[in-house]
Amino acid sequence: MQTHLTFAAQVLRLVSTAALWLAGAGLILMTVFITAQVFMRYVMNDSIVWSEPAAVILMGWFIFLGAAVGIREGYHLSFDVLLYFVPQQTKLVLFSISDAVVAAFGLGMAWYGAKLALSAWDVVLPSLGISGAIDFLPLVGGGCLVFLFSIERLFRRAAGLPTARFGDDPVEEI
Repeated sequence: MQTHLTFAAQVLRLVSTAALWLAGAGLILMTVFITAQVFMRYVMNDSIVWSEPAAVILMGWFIFLGAAVGIREGYHLSFDVLLYFVPQQTKLVLFSISDAVVAAFGLGMAWYGAKLALSAWDVVLPSLGISGAIDFLPLVGGGCLVFLFSIERLFRRAAGLPTARFGDDPVEEI
């Protein structure tokens, strides 16, 4: 099992790195789109009709990809006051419960995001000329990654490996 977990950790580390780079590229591209829109509107007295919807779509992607990477690296929002007062074994149980809940949330994001995308499949975004389903794909992609990264954390903890969470060693580069 250790070999399989090591291989999965390597693959998910690559997926996480790619997601982080895509999120960063999306942030930069969104900034370029909005800057161009401001320049065109206020300097050239014209407007780029596709810049705002494209920027909103990019924002969805970099938010959900970044959130998923934050889950993997243990940076997601948590309420840790109780954890200062309980023994290590109890912490690990609470971390596992938290990761299971986050995995369920990610699965729900992916499931209901896919339902929304399918319901908007035939809608065409007028300024971009593409399917309205594209608006909901960040929910699906981010939800799948949140689920995968949360499950990875559960397996790592079960195998006794660090998970980069509250006093654990950082996720080791496998």
